[in-house]
Amino acid sequence: MMKRLFSKEFWQERDVEMFIGKQLRWGVITSSIIAFIGGIIYLFSHGSDTPAYHVFNGAPVYVRHLPGIFHGVARGDGMAIIQLGVVVLLATPITRIAFSVLAFAMEKDKLYVMITLLVLSIIIFSIFSGLGG
Repeated sequence: MMKRLFSKEFWQERDVEMFIGKQLRWGVITSSIIAFIGGIIYLFSHGSDTPAYHVFNGAPVYVRHLPGIFHGVARGDGMAIIQLGVVVLLATPITRIAFSVLAFAMEKDKLYVMITLLVLSIIIFSIFSGLGG
């Protein structure tokens, strides 16, 4: 066990795991900060509005797709900034899967590269296909 602990392979594998762990952590922290800033901006803009609870108003159309979110962020719109935080949060595990593909490729583990690419393909297809509604 001690020999394995000090082997080059152990630390390379451990470094990849640590990198992926840090990437997940920083993705969550970044998305939280973005959403928090958007929430503050939204409250300054709409904090005194009286909500109408008898009518349900969903999210505006412009924050339902990426170009609209980016245009809203450029305008300093709090709702769009909050949505950007959500997009960053959703993108975090997807980037983790992409980094896993690279890690498995560096290890020359073809089976896991193929499985991980399949999972990544399914996720990307389901996001962009619009088949879910």
